[in-house]
Parts: sequence; structure tokens; C-alpha cells
Amino acid sequence: MSFSVQHVAVTSISRGLATLSSLLEKAKAHAEATGVDPDAYVEARLFDDMLPLSGQIQRASDAAKGAVARLTGVAAPAMPDEEKTFAELQARVAKTLDFVQSVPASAYDGAEGREIVMTLPTFSLGFDGGQFLLEFALPNFQFHVVTAYDILRHKGVPLGKRDFLNIPAERVRAAPSAA
Repeated sequence: MSFSVQHVAVTSISRGLATLSSLLEKAKAHAEATGVDPDAYVEARLFDDMLPLSGQIQRASDAAKGAVARLTGVAAPAMPDEEKTFAELQARVAKTLDFVQSVPASAYDGAEGREIVMTLPTFSLGFDGGQFLLEFALPNFQFHVVTAYDILRHKGVPLGKRDFLNIPAERVRAAPSAA
């Protein structure tokens, strides 16, 4: 089985965005069950010099949109970083997912060899499209997804590895019996 840049990008990013949405839903349910305002988590952070939950979700969204845009040449929708509530964060995740899934597969044609230069404040990074996706875009995106998970876990939301992996129910099988 071969994998295309489009398949890897869309599958991985869509799954990560679905995970973020699920984590937010579980955090909201936990907050409501414990008498906490779910929006109190929005500004929670792991450490003072790290972005809060809202910033992690915004950066995951930006990383997802940016990866697709750079690989395809399709303009990503602008999303100002103004989310202050769980509902607004959920809306951003949904809007990002809609964009990722709306780009036609044909837009990825030749993406693996496309030159991509990331210009950062103090240096630039150069990649071909395949390197960009596997060595920068996906690790950067997953960093922000896992940091959002970690913030919610740190705030007491009962999450585990299975929540992060967000395994679809149709893939879960009964354990073999020990006969």
C-alpha cells in the first residue's frame, strides 16, 4: 500500500482535530459534573511561559491550515486568535477541519517535491513537501494537540492515552480469550 502526501496530511490532521474536539467535549462534561465553569480552562497553562489552552488550540489550527496551504497553494482561511470560550474553541476546530477536508486531492499533485521555505524570526528552514509534512508540519501540529491534552489532564480532566489516540469504536475489538 502506498501513501500520498494528501492521504497522510488529511488523515493525520483530521484525526488530530477530531481528538481536540473530543478532548474539549470531555473537559466540558467534567467541568459541568464538578461544578466548574468550563471556560475557566481556556486560560489554563502548564507553565507561565507556555501558551494557555486557547493558544495551543489556535496554534494547532494554524499548523493544520498552514500545512495544507503550503502543500497545495490553496489559501487558508484567516482566523484571528480571539477565542475566549469552549464554544469558540470548538467552532475554530470545526472550521479548521472543514478547510482541511475541503481541499481537493488534485491540489496535492506534486506536493511531495514542492519547495517549502519556513521563514522564522531568526532563521529559515527549507524542505521539499514530503520532508515538510513529516519532519515539521505534523510534529508541530501534534505538539500543540498533546499540549492541549496535557493542560486539560493537569486541570484534573480524567483523560487517558485512549482519549488522545481517539480510536474509532469500529476499530476496537474484544480481547482474545485466554483458553
